[in-house]
Amino acid sequence: MPNEFNQQIIEEFRANQGRVGGMFEGARLLLLTTVGARSGAPHTTPVGYLPDGGERVLVIASAAGSPKHPDWFRNLVAHPRVTVEDGVFTYEAEATVLEGAERDLAFARAAEADPGWADYQARTSRVIPVVALRQVAGGPPNASSWGAALKLIHDAFRRELALIRKEVAASGPGLGAQLRINCLTLCQGLHHHHTNEDAGMFSALAGQRPDLAPVLDRLGEEHQRVAVLLDELQKAVSAEGADPQAVLSEVERLAGELEAHLAYEEEQLIPVLDAPAS
Repeated sequence: MPNEFNQQIIEEFRANQGRVGGMFEGARLLLLTTVGARSGAPHTTPVGYLPDGGERVLVIASAAGSPKHPDWFRNLVAHPRVTVEDGVFTYEAEATVLEGAERDLAFARAAEADPGWADYQARTSRVIPVVALRQVAGGPPNASSWGAALKLIHDAFRRELALIRKEVAASGPGLGAQLRINCLTLCQGLHHHHTNEDAGMFSALAGQRPDLAPVLDRLGEEHQRVAVLLDELQKAVSAEGADPQAVLSEVERLAGELEAHLAYEEEQLIPVLDAPAS
């Protein structure tokens, strides 16, 4: 059973599709459910995470610099198959403890982005583990309808984009390694989402509702414009000696285009997706 503090966060997270307030407001947070190393019972813990590109995220077993590893880490070492809730999806993941240079590089990225990780390491003689969580099985969004699912996914992109805007604006003269990965992960996620919409939802709606052709045509054109902006952002982020102001400019361009696109898509398609079956 989680302690009272963690239980409050868990309940707030689940009630608000991954959003929490207080000291974790605006943070990248997930719920990690592990199997007890000795009890075999499920244990859920809220943990911060770092994007790592593709289908992998990283979590750090800091325990705020405690001399002992947190219980969730000992659990996943014994049982690497875990469950992850990110506010949109609940999925099974395989946990891998990073070793050697891979661990050191990941931890250095984290500490560069947030010096608090380095402070935790300085408090303890143990090497704080970094764990990769790779999705191996999943399901539909945690939503009551297809329209609600669309809004839920869109809001997740909005939150991540807002967080990246804040991080880039607050960055120093150079663009940190973790911030680069955050931007590239967002670009990959949006590209994947729009590709799936084009081949899946839009294609299905075109066959079922010919009257939606103008709407779907406009949404497809907007996908192409967003794709151009994603490419420009990736170029700015990947440039040697990337300039944070140049990156921020591209982030702002993307944010403006994307927000207008998401709002139009929700206005036009949510009523269709949630309409009673005839």
